[in-house]
Amino acid sequence: MVGSEQDAVEARRASSGVLYALAAFFMWGLAVPLHFKLLTSVPTLQILAHRIVWASVFALGLIAAFRQGDKLAEAFASRQRVLLLSVSAGLIAINWLIYIWAVNSGHLVQTSLGYFINPLINVVLGVLFLRERLNPMQIAACLLAGIGVLTLAVASGEMPWVALALACSFGCYGLVRKIVPVAPLIGFCIESLLLAPLALGYLVLTFVDGTSVMFRGDVGLDLLLVLTGLSTAAPLIWFAAAAQRLKLSTVGLLQYLAPSGQLALGVLVYGEAFGWIDAIAFGLIWIALAIYTFSALRTASGR
Repeated sequence: MVGSEQDAVEARRASSGVLYALAAFFMWGLAVPLHFKLLTSVPTLQILAHRIVWASVFALGLIAAFRQGDKLAEAFASRQRVLLLSVSAGLIAINWLIYIWAVNSGHLVQTSLGYFINPLINVVLGVLFLRERLNPMQIAACLLAGIGVLTLAVASGEMPWVALALACSFGCYGLVRKIVPVAPLIGFCIESLLLAPLALGYLVLTFVDGTSVMFRGDVGLDLLLVLTGLSTAAPLIWFAAAAQRLKLSTVGLLQYLAPSGQLALGVLVYGEAFGWIDAIAFGLIWIALAIYTFSALRTASGR
């Protein structure tokens, strides 16, 4: 009887984890790019600054609601943690800046490519910095993904820098966060607070020189800028909740929903170019991801 009750609890926990994951990846794949597309009239740096400021406000509100103030103060008291989180804050700010510019400059297909290859970048970073070893299937996956990226580079005459910058910045961000012993919400709050003075300073300058787009009578635009805090913090928190409830392999499979949504938006809604060369390159990367995922599932099952 006890066993069946425990199984039921685990099943409910897993079900809620799937819902959290779906919510997070829906936000990242569809809602967030659509949100930023509504802000194309706003300079990229102003969007980034508002995103940082309002994300800080939202994160502090959650800290207060969940009574996590003591844990936040404890994390801030550690000089080493704050130093590492300063590095991760810089990396995520770079990632956000590139992403916002890419979405509003018609490069959604490249953003999707970046997040498709991000898991494979993580593998490479694990080998380089964490001394993790690759099995033959993982090596094959990385090589195939590399061929896919090179195919795009040769066809277009230049490397897909947007995709590579997004993948590498987020991969390095994940690497730093992996070695910082701090809860997801606490870490995100500290990162936002570390960036907030710079963001606030920049916004003050825009108010002084008259280039600020906020408080100019467009209430809808002001609300969209404030909501960047919600669209930034909510999926990160949902993702953390999913990661606590699901197997890492399950989260890994579901994470491809986000770049799939971005790709669909870019091609089907906003009419970005996607020719046969792109199809071949993405096909190679998808095969690489399938090989990588199969390898991860085998490892997780102990085979």
